[in-house]
Amino acid sequence: MSNATYPFDRTAYLLVDPYNDFLADKGKVYPHIEPIAEQVGLLDNLRTLDRAVRACGIQVVIVPHRRWEKGDYESWDHPTPNQCKIMHGHHFARGEWGGEWHPDFAPKDGDIIAQEHWGSSGFANTDLDLRLKQKGITHVIVVGLLANTCIESTARYASELGYHVTLVRDATAAFKPEMMHAAHELNGPTFAHAIVTTDELVAALAQAGA
Repeated sequence: MSNATYPFDRTAYLLVDPYNDFLADKGKVYPHIEPIAEQVGLLDNLRTLDRAVRACGIQVVIVPHRRWEKGDYESWDHPTPNQCKIMHGHHFARGEWGGEWHPDFAPKDGDIIAQEHWGSSGFANTDLDLRLKQKGITHVIVVGLLANTCIESTARYASELGYHVTLVRDATAAFKPEMMHAAHELNGPTFAHAIVTTDELVAALAQAGA
């Protein structure tokens, strides 16, 4: 359990890639993460956190991956392996069901929707840092998918920019247990200020609001 505290007016909850393809039963990617998602209780934990942060008045920020469109990456000099997978699999396709928000995690009034990120980091080549700073945000809680790619990259980039970073180990998932282990036991401790469970974070928020 971390001793981190969360000033509600300076904390943002970054929900990364809440698309149907990632979170819905019939999504293109969900079957690959389903064993770990079920093991950690991903969907229920994300629902719990959504209620908790909104009750505290914490700023919710949707951090979306680039929705695939015809022609994406095809003329690039060196797309990454993940970008090649998206190109061939048409993940999060714009205008298709898989590229729509999962209904439980769709943006609400007052939420920020950052520009879509082409790579793994929600900060690189987007307006996310600018928009957080314009809100006076100093602390970020990073959840969503995938633990060892977009979550790690976004959270690591946040720490480089000077934010206080919290990872929630059961509010994410990955393709393999080894990837989850690396994200939270090996890599996360090198940059995250707190690595907690959903229950621990909810308790910390309740204490901060008491």
